[in-house]
Amino acid sequence: MADIKKVAVLGSGVMGSGIAALIANAGLPVLLLDIVPEGAKDRNVIAKGAIDKQLKAKPAGGFTHKQNAKLVTPGNLEDDLEKLAEVDWIVEVVLEKLEVKHSVYQKIAPHMKKDAVLSTNTSTIPLAELEKGLPKELAPRFLLTHFFNPPRFLPLLEVTGGTECDPAIVEQMSAFADKYLGKGVVRCKDTPGFIGNRIGVFWLMQGLLKAIELGISVEDADAVMSRPVGIPKTGVFGLFDLIGIDLMPHIAKSMLATLPKDDRFCTMYREPELVTNMIADGYTGRKGKGGFYRLNTEGGKKVKEAKDLKTGDYAPAQSSTLKSVNAARAGLAALVSYPDIGGQYAKAVLVETLHYAASLVPEISDDILGIDEAMRLGYNWKYGPFELIDRLSTKDAAGADLLAAACQEAGLDVPPLLAKAAGKTFYKQDGAERYYLTTDGEYAPMDIKEGCWYLADKTRGAKPVKKNGSATLWDLGDGILGFELTSKGNTFDPDIMALLNKTHDLMKEDFRGLVIGHDGQHFSFGANLAFFMYISNMAAWKQLSGVIREGQDTFMGLKYAPFPVVVSLAGMAMGGGCEICLHADAVQAHIESYPGLVEAGVGVIPGWGGCKEMLYRHRDLADRVKAQVMAGQKPEALMPQGPMPYVSKAFEYIGTAKVASSAQEAQEMLILNHRSRITMNRARVLADAKELCLSLADGYTPPEPTTIHLPGGGGRAALEMAVENFASQGKATPHDVVIGKHLAYVLSGGEADMLDELTEQDILDLEHDVFLELVKHPASQARLEHMLETNKPLRN
Repeated sequence: MADIKKVAVLGSGVMGSGIAALIANAGLPVLLLDIVPEGAKDRNVIAKGAIDKQLKAKPAGGFTHKQNAKLVTPGNLEDDLEKLAEVDWIVEVVLEKLEVKHSVYQKIAPHMKKDAVLSTNTSTIPLAELEKGLPKELAPRFLLTHFFNPPRFLPLLEVTGGTECDPAIVEQMSAFADKYLGKGVVRCKDTPGFIGNRIGVFWLMQGLLKAIELGISVEDADAVMSRPVGIPKTGVFGLFDLIGIDLMPHIAKSMLATLPKDDRFCTMYREPELVTNMIADGYTGRKGKGGFYRLNTEGGKKVKEAKDLKTGDYAPAQSSTLKSVNAARAGLAALVSYPDIGGQYAKAVLVETLHYAASLVPEISDDILGIDEAMRLGYNWKYGPFELIDRLSTKDAAGADLLAAACQEAGLDVPPLLAKAAGKTFYKQDGAERYYLTTDGEYAPMDIKEGCWYLADKTRGAKPVKKNGSATLWDLGDGILGFELTSKGNTFDPDIMALLNKTHDLMKEDFRGLVIGHDGQHFSFGANLAFFMYISNMAAWKQLSGVIREGQDTFMGLKYAPFPVVVSLAGMAMGGGCEICLHADAVQAHIESYPGLVEAGVGVIPGWGGCKEMLYRHRDLADRVKAQVMAGQKPEALMPQGPMPYVSKAFEYIGTAKVASSAQEAQEMLILNHRSRITMNRARVLADAKELCLSLADGYTPPEPTTIHLPGGGGRAALEMAVENFASQGKATPHDVVIGKHLAYVLSGGEADMLDELTEQDILDLEHDVFLELVKHPASQARLEHMLETNKPLRN
C-alpha cells in the first residue's frame, strides 16, 4: 500500500460528500464522483451540488474552511474513471444495494492503481456479501471503513478487513485515519450493524417501545434517557428526529434479514402503528414536517410541541418535573431504583440495552473496550455500556451483579460475560494502571497508544505539583509542566491567575516548558462573569480594577517568560480563554476549536490584552506581506488594503464578537500564530502540544518588546463612522454603537497622535480604562445579567 496522497469518493450523497469534505479538511485532494442524471446538461451536476450543500450547510457544514472545497474535484462515474489511476484510496459510498455496489466494483477495477486501496462505507450489507462481486485482484486491498454521520463531527470509524484483505493494509489504513482524519478507530467484525449501530439501534428501539408500553411522555422519556445517563440531551426521541424517523425501518429491515432469528433484536422488534403513520404522513423528523417534536409557527409564534404517543396529537412541549431526574445526581443506581415512571423507564431501557451489549462479546468485538469506545465516539455517550454497568454499583453490590439479577427478573438470560463478572467491575484501577475484564473473566492492562493520550492518562495515581480551587499543576514528563483548568466552565478567576504566576518559580527549579490544557470538551468560557457581576453589584470598582490589572500582568508574564508556553486547545475559547491563546508562544489546536474575543456581546471589550495582541498580530502580518511583495516573494496572505488595515481587522473581529468556526479559521484570524499547529484527532492534542513545547524549549529566548503606531483621531473618526453606518442599516443596536465607539478609541490609540510610538502597556492602560467605563454602563450590566441567566447574548 502506497502513502495516501489523493483520494476518490464514489457517491456524493450526504455521507459521501461529508467524507470528501473531511478528507479535504486534512489537506488531501479528493475526486468526488457520482452518476450522470438522465438528460443533464452538466454531467457533474450531482457532485457539484453536493459540494455546494456542504459549503452552505448551517450551522456548520462538512468543511472546516471554505478554501478546503477547492481540494474536491467533482466528476462522474462515466467520464472520469481514468482519473482513478491517480488515487491511492477509493471510498465507496454508493446506494445501499448489493447489485449496485457490485456493478461499481467491476466498473472501477480496470482503472485502479495496483496498490490502491478500496473500502466500503456500507452500514447494512455484510462485507462477505460484497466480496462475492469483487474482482479477485481487489480482494487483498478491500476493507470496511464505516464512518458515522456527520463525518466531520462524529469521530468513530469502524474498520475491518475482508476475508482476504492483507492485515498490514488494515493497520496502515487505521493509522492513517487516526492521525490524518482524526478518527477514533475501532476494530469491528463483519456482523450486522457492526458495533455502534448494532447496539445504538437496539437502544433507540427499546427507548421507543418501552415509552409506549409504560405510557411515559416524550419529554419525560428524553429528560431521563439523556444527561442523567450520560447520553446527549437529544435523548431517544430527539435523536429519532435528528437522524430521520424513516431511516429506522430501513436499518431494522436489514438487521432482521441478516441476524439470527433468536437474536434479541429480532424477538423484540416491532414497528409501532404510530411510527408507520408518521412516516406515511411526512412526519419524519427535522427534515420533514416534524417528528416526535415540531416547531409550530402558526399565528407568527414559534411553539415547540411534542407528540402524544397514545393519541398521536401534538401539544406544547412541557419541561419534565420527574423527581427521578434529580435523584440521578446521586448516581445511576439511584435513577434506576427510583419508584416514579422515570426510574421505571430508565431501568427497563437500560436492562435490555446493557444485557444486549454484554451478550455480544466476543461476537461483534473481541473485548469490551471496542464496544465502549464505539458508543462513546459514534453515539456521543459519555460512558460505554460496560462503564454504565459499573456505574450501577452500590456500596453493597457490584453493577454486574445488580444487572444479572435485573435480567433474571425481566425473563432474560444472563450472558456468559456478565456471569464471569460476578462480584467484579468491568474496569478497575491499581495506582496509575487501568485494567479491563476480558472474556475469560480475568483482568488485562489497558494500553495507551503512543502519542494518543489525555491528561487523565498521565495523571492517574499521580500527585499534583501544586493545586488550588480552580487549577492544578502536573508533571507531564521530560521537563514539561502541565497547567489544568478545573474551575466551573474553566473560567478565569483570581485563583487561576495566582497559580499561573507561581509557575515562574517552579520553572526555575525543575521544568523548561509550560502546556496549558485539560481533557474537557471546551477550553474556557473566559472570565468568570458571576465574579465580575458580583463586584459590579457591589460597586467595588477598585477591586475590579485590580482584577483587570492582575489578568493583564499574568498574561504579559506568560508572553515574556523565559520558557515557552503552549496552549492545548479544543472546543470553545471565549474572551479570556482566547486572550491566553494570544499571549502564548504557540497553540496546538484541535481542528474543532472555536476561539473568539466575544466581550462585546456582554457589553465590554477585551481587557486582558486581546485588543493589543490583535493589533500587533495584524500589524506584523501586514509588515511581513509588504516585505515579501517588495522582495518578489510569494506573500503568505493577500496584500492588506486600506490606510489602516491591521486596525480595521482588529476592529472587525472584536467589534462583531466573531468566533472562529474551526482552527483553520482561527489561523486566518491570526488567533493562532505562525508557530501554532492543528491536530485532527482530539485524543492527540495534548501529546502534540507537549512535543511542540519541547521543540520550542531548546535554545528558547523570549520575544523582544516592540512598539506600534496607531492612527489617532482620524482613524477613530473613520471607525466611528462605520459603526454609525451599521446602526443606520439596523445592524447595530444603540448599545452596540456605544461599545463600538469605545473600542474605536482603544484601537486608534486613545488620545495619542498617529506619529506617537505606543508600547504594549499604553494599549493595556486603554483597555483597562475603557473596560471599567463600559462595565459601569447600565446596558452592559443588563447584558451581563442576561448572559448569566440564559447563557445567551442580549441585543440592547
